[in-house]
Amino acid sequence: MAPVDTFAALADPTRRQVLDLLSRRDRAAGELGAAFPSVSQPGMSRHLRVLREAGLVRVREDGRHRLYSLRWEGLAAVDAWLSKYRDFWETELDSLESFLDSKAAEAPPPKHARNRKGRP
Repeated sequence: MAPVDTFAALADPTRRQVLDLLSRRDRAAGELGAAFPSVSQPGMSRHLRVLREAGLVRVREDGRHRLYSLRWEGLAAVDAWLSKYRDFWETELDSLESFLDSKAAEAPPPKHARNRKGRP
């Protein structure tokens, strides 16, 4: 079976929510299933399998439980893809800040607002 693409795995909102839960601590499969009452047990098993095959989570046996944990290194591909956009937006936001600073330096000081009777 071909490995699951990281971005395909992240396309599903339930799987992203599972990763959010695992970012806080390891969780048993049953606990993850209970967090999504509208998802059947077979459905949750499929979500966890996709995340595992994409390299985003790892599973280990702990007695009768299967504990899932987040694999931070599995998100490296996402981070690498986002980095070019981060660089772009940082440059754009720096340019915007410079532009706004220059406009603020050119603008006359604001006049004080007055009410209808001419008092401040």
